[in-house]
Amino acid sequence: MNTSPHKPLCLLLVALADEYKALLHERFQLIDAPTAALRAAAIAQRGPQIELVLTNGATGLRAEEMDAMPRLRLAAAQGAGYENLDVAAAKARGLAVCNGAGTNDSCVADHTLALLLASVRALPQQDRALREGLWRDALPLRPSVNGRRLGVLGLGTIGRKIALRAQAFEMQIGYHNRRPRGDAPADWAYFDSPRALAAWADFLVVAAPGGADTRHIVNAEVLAALGPQGHLVNIARGSLVDTTALAEALAAGRLAGAALDVYESEPRPPEALLGFANVILTPHIAGWSPEAIRATVDLFIANVQALDQGQPLLTPL
Repeated sequence: MNTSPHKPLCLLLVALADEYKALLHERFQLIDAPTAALRAAAIAQRGPQIELVLTNGATGLRAEEMDAMPRLRLAAAQGAGYENLDVAAAKARGLAVCNGAGTNDSCVADHTLALLLASVRALPQQDRALREGLWRDALPLRPSVNGRRLGVLGLGTIGRKIALRAQAFEMQIGYHNRRPRGDAPADWAYFDSPRALAAWADFLVVAAPGGADTRHIVNAEVLAALGPQGHLVNIARGSLVDTTALAEALAAGRLAGAALDVYESEPRPPEALLGFANVILTPHIAGWSPEAIRATVDLFIANVQALDQGQPLLTPL
């Protein structure tokens, strides 16, 4: 008699290193489908048996794909974002839905400060200059960040961690949300629009959720308000920043620099920005570290266990 425990079939739509997939293999039958072709084939061939899906915000899961998986019980986003996961369709079917909130917040905040410092202090440019034989006397002085004004567009858990780190650099903090945060420190200034925040700030960090409501929330008007000494950092979603407007502002000298981890063109690089020496680009890795990825996998497993035991999900949507 076969007494081995049932392993539910889990569709994995994001790329994971083998050590993290091994954690999933211990508990689930795993279909590894990180590409569009593998995804389509897996759903077509194994859809009726799939019970769990692990995706992320950018990759998402569509309503028609859920319809092809009649045994689906849980759709989970690996990180905090879930903009392309059709939550409404999932809930209409009675599916459990969760995300990876909190698993990589600190990693993203660390990366944000690294991007900000690198942009303001022109670290890539200075590295290149030294390699070309230039010493500091031939280079322009770069400003400090201490005492400057940091505007945080989206004061969620990640935005808050960014602001707290910036305070360690003796920066003043301002923010914009749909409404003021009652739990924000009294000395953090609230602004009622992105433009007002940008006009106040020396540096603007984009940390708001993605989706239709926030598309191009950083537009030409906001960039103009930030001004020619301003620096823009985006670690949220590429859709929040109007790439064309950003390129035009940089070309006209209306912005001092930009440091971006996310792009409208992902996974392709932002062609309009590649020619600017004062633009720093990283490949959507702000939330990626061994610790953060392990935490996302552990949280997914914990959410499945809660579902199996009839308990509330740890991070429901």
